[in-house]
This record gives sequence, C-alpha cells and structure tokens, in this order.
Amino acid sequence: MYKLKNQAHYPISVDSTVFGYTEGELKVALIERKNDPFAGMWAIPGGFMEGNETIEEAAVRELKEETGIEDVYLEQFHVFNKPGRDPRGPTVTIALFALINSDRCRFKRLR
Repeated sequence: MYKLKNQAHYPISVDSTVFGYTEGELKVALIERKNDPFAGMWAIPGGFMEGNETIEEAAVRELKEETGIEDVYLEQFHVFNKPGRDPRGPTVTIALFALINSDRCRFKRLR
C-alpha cells in the first residue's frame, strides 16, 4: 500500500447554514456557542468530523445535535481554510447550506 509522505493533517469541521423564509423575511438558524474559545457567541451550527464519518454525515449529525433540525437536503458551497481564523489551530471547514420550511423551526430575533 502506498502511503502519503510529508502531508499536513488538519482537523476537518462542517458548518451548516440553514435558511428559512417566512413572513417576507429570510432567516438563518444560529446557535449560541457553549464552549471556548467562542462561548456565548452566536454561530452557524457545526462541528468536527468524528471517526469515519463523511462530510455529509457529520453535517447531518451536528445539525441535529445542535438545533434538532433533521431530514433536510444539504448542499456544499465553500471551503474555509485561511490560516489563523481559528485560535485552536489550522482547521479546514466545509460549509453546506439548506433552505427549509420556516414553520419547522422556532426563530428568535437577535435585534
């Protein structure tokens, strides 16, 4: 078996941007971070891949764990990997999005 040499290994995370449209407004699902380094801040639901998960499986798991939202179609739209963007170290994040029926969620106005 051929093994890669001298390759960097970075943690991979997934973020799921979930949009809902209701009452003439586009809304987005956010969570309040529980853990440092960003505890107490609002964020897009997401987290790190675990075990042998695919990106899609990790995104579905994290979205359900953090918001209760499930059974949605998620589409990949961007990869974020700028050095220094995460104070915990270099991380590659795959971003996905979904458009859902807003009646499935409870939205809280932040302003």
